[in-house]
Amino acid sequence: MVLHSGPFRGVNPLVTMVSIVLMVTFIAFAILFPQTTTELIDRGRTYVTFYFNSWYVGLAASFLVFLLALAFSKYGSLKLGAEHDKPEFGYFTWFAMLYAAGQGIGIIFWSIAEPIMHLSQGTPFSEAVGNGEAADVAMRLAYFHWGLNAWAIYCIVALSLALMAYRYGKPLSIRYTLYPILGEKVNGWIGNLIDIIAVFATLFGIATSLGLGVQQINSGLNYLWDVPVNRLVQVTLIAVITVLALISVLTGLKRGIKYLSQANMWLTFLLLAFFFIFGPTRYIIGGFLDSTGDYLRSVIPLSFYTGSNVTAANGADSWQDSWQGWWTVFYWGWWMSWAPFVGVFVARVSRGRTIREFILGVVGVSSLLSFVWLSAYGGTALYEELFGSGGISEAVSKDVSLALYATFSAMDLGVIGVLAGFFGTVLVATYFITSSDSGTLVITTILSEGNPHPLSRHRVFWGLMEGAIAAVLLLVGGTWALSTLQTAAILSALPFSLIMVLMGISILRAVQQDSLFCEKRSLKPVSEVKS
Repeated sequence: MVLHSGPFRGVNPLVTMVSIVLMVTFIAFAILFPQTTTELIDRGRTYVTFYFNSWYVGLAASFLVFLLALAFSKYGSLKLGAEHDKPEFGYFTWFAMLYAAGQGIGIIFWSIAEPIMHLSQGTPFSEAVGNGEAADVAMRLAYFHWGLNAWAIYCIVALSLALMAYRYGKPLSIRYTLYPILGEKVNGWIGNLIDIIAVFATLFGIATSLGLGVQQINSGLNYLWDVPVNRLVQVTLIAVITVLALISVLTGLKRGIKYLSQANMWLTFLLLAFFFIFGPTRYIIGGFLDSTGDYLRSVIPLSFYTGSNVTAANGADSWQDSWQGWWTVFYWGWWMSWAPFVGVFVARVSRGRTIREFILGVVGVSSLLSFVWLSAYGGTALYEELFGSGGISEAVSKDVSLALYATFSAMDLGVIGVLAGFFGTVLVATYFITSSDSGTLVITTILSEGNPHPLSRHRVFWGLMEGAIAAVLLLVGGTWALSTLQTAAILSALPFSLIMVLMGISILRAVQQDSLFCEKRSLKPVSEVKS
């Protein structure tokens, strides 16, 4: 129940207090016992990637199949809202907002690093290393990790939220996604538990991205002005950008977040144009078409690959060093930990669209934009590594966050390359701010049980909490900060993945028994609520 007075005015006091205690306990324990925290995180990763890798892989594949079947079924024409509702945002702004929230910092960090690492280190799918065949495999896997499966994970949460909020007038809160299954029980302890899990997953998912983003910003500042690359600089950057994010989130969805998302998209287009104009244009375009076809041919077998032979041969002790655990399981866990955040945000900006339009837009168009991005960024890096001056693999092997700037250096464009590095760093920073302010807004929306305009003081507190967790994960990780960030995402996603399964069942029940559902559960479509 949301209180209307006191220090917890505007939020559910129980969910908020439990969430605060859990987060503060984690931060305090990590600061007091950093080595123990790192060991526990590493053990947790080993356990989850060994025993639950099939669970993560199977869920991602199942979500994609389910959503595509739903989009092209007779239920695809069902509108997320009343029949007369129109979308609040145009297509350009809609795509900009959901894409900035969904994959901004992450894809800047990994769009070059992942293909280069696959090229130089090899994969289970080919014995080729450092040649054209290895480059083809590298792009196929990058497409896979940033394509349809990833956006299907986001979409399952966003659709369940939008369906219940705009079709049936329920608050935009995670607990109400299970209303078709649990009924009024979502207003009791079960609903509180669901929201706590969602807040937990969201905080660690965002902290993972913020940690990656601040490492890349630090590398960019070093590339531009020789700013030292160290934890002190990175924690300082987290503090500065967290303050900027708070300023943005306090201006609201239709001002700060909207304009920053649009700025992100224009900067994205600017850097894409840079790679297309000054990079290997013919190679990028040809690679985009080749990799898209290769991905579409391979998406089904890749979606169900679990590396079982590796598991059987090596056992739990060495499984943490295997390809599957470091790549696919990490990505699917990361997307699941981000799913409450992205789901709430995407649902908020998607009222008035049909289920078919929603699924094809969120899953299809967003994936296509990721493919273009990967081809421009990753394709340029692969070309320079194979046919140009090289050196990118060596830089990435030392520090993954150097991937973007090593590529600019390899292109050897002088002042133009430096300017590209500057705008690249600005783009990372704006995505950082957008992810942080959007995440803050979503967390406070969950805690207020769906209030679209949570109180400013709650936004400020949870914005600071996001920055604190990101800083702690970087500090306790030390030289293994990247591994610690990845592990935090995987672990925080596990409990929420169970809720996501129930969301799929809830969506199916709601659309199959639309009129009967409204009658039996006393749910009213938005059109009736308004009247």
